[in-house]
Amino acid sequence: MTSVGFCTALSHQRASWAAIRVDHVRSSNRKSLKSFSKRHAMVRAEVNFVNAEEAKRLVAEEGYNILDVRDKTQYDRAHIKACYHVPLFVENKDNDLSTIIKRTVHNNFSGLFFGLPFTKLNPDFVRSVKDQFPTGSKLLVVCQEGLRSAAASNTLDQEGFQNLSCLTSGLQSVKPGTFDSIGSKELQDAGKAGLVTVQGKISAILGTVLICKSWDFFNC
Repeated sequence: MTSVGFCTALSHQRASWAAIRVDHVRSSNRKSLKSFSKRHAMVRAEVNFVNAEEAKRLVAEEGYNILDVRDKTQYDRAHIKACYHVPLFVENKDNDLSTIIKRTVHNNFSGLFFGLPFTKLNPDFVRSVKDQFPTGSKLLVVCQEGLRSAAASNTLDQEGFQNLSCLTSGLQSVKPGTFDSIGSKELQDAGKAGLVTVQGKISAILGTVLICKSWDFFNC
């Protein structure tokens, strides 16, 4: 009887151990599955960087929406038809002493020479995008040079957007006629303003004058 009892007890112990082992394996499998799912989601949500021709194809053939994240000044100079505009940076009109000093320095240098407004991060950027698009939407994010669009894409990626493409090198790399546009300038020139453009015109005029003078000199 003792032997039978011992065997029965041993049998129960083995059964209990087996049950614990199975539970452990199942738990491990669930953890592995969750880990795989997270990795899979991360890969699926990875930002896709494309050139202008691929960007045009995504819009025409795959139904991507164009999200322009430039500031209003550049957007008004030229933008792609039927795009959505949500600036990553907005004009900084704060009136604390630190901001006033920084804005004055900016306006006397970068603002004067390049025609750039003094800006700050748009606190409503993510909310504004989510108000217009579900996180599963196909978005082509563009800016002028490619830096703001890369930063905006990374932010949206972290917020759960899964189908993001970003225009490499920005609209400055887009050839005329690639996209239908609206504005007083070509898309690639929308970032040019301030004294830099005036300097360019002055240099062109001076160069023409010098060439004419040299031509007159050699033909005397």
